[in-house]
Amino acid sequence: MSQAESSTSSSEEPRGGVARRGLLAALGASTLAGCGFHPLNAPPEPGEAGTAVGPELAAIRIGPTYGRSGQLLHQGLERRLASRDRSAPAARYLLTTYVLPSYEAQGYRRDGSPSRFRITMSAPWTLSTLSVPPQQIAAGTVRAMDSFNIVDLEFFSSTVSSEAAERRLVDRLAEDMTIRLALALRDRPAA
Repeated sequence: MSQAESSTSSSEEPRGGVARRGLLAALGASTLAGCGFHPLNAPPEPGEAGTAVGPELAAIRIGPTYGRSGQLLHQGLERRLASRDRSAPAARYLLTTYVLPSYEAQGYRRDGSPSRFRITMSAPWTLSTLSVPPQQIAAGTVRAMDSFNIVDLEFFSSTVSSEAAERRLVDRLAEDMTIRLALALRDRPAA
């Protein structure tokens, strides 16, 4: 039996027409629309208070960040906030943030050397206007945790494992921060 024959999932359309994913998406959208769900980045409905979040997020300038984790966070935020979009509005907000990593040994070998580490990353952030004097709009802290193993006598694999954990954490921080920024800007009138 080939690998394709033993697969339990398929991305091909059934003979009847609509693909399974399309059907599930349509069903999910109609169900969520009925309960009042409104996507965070969608423009406001007619008669609804608030502003469109997408252009507001694109108007955020990210302040300087330091270190490898800070650079990764800056890149992740840039991708999510669409600040590289040339058609984006002029910057009206300034986001200041930094990354605070914390390492904790979780597992030990018989000789007492650590075999597993937990990384906790925190990123305090502040969103303010670029006006003079600046006005603080929102502030908070996002946190994420992950772990990695230290392989005995395998320095390269341990380094790759720790860097992968760092990238996952920074990606989670950027995603959580973007959601919190969108929530802070959603009900704020356009500047």
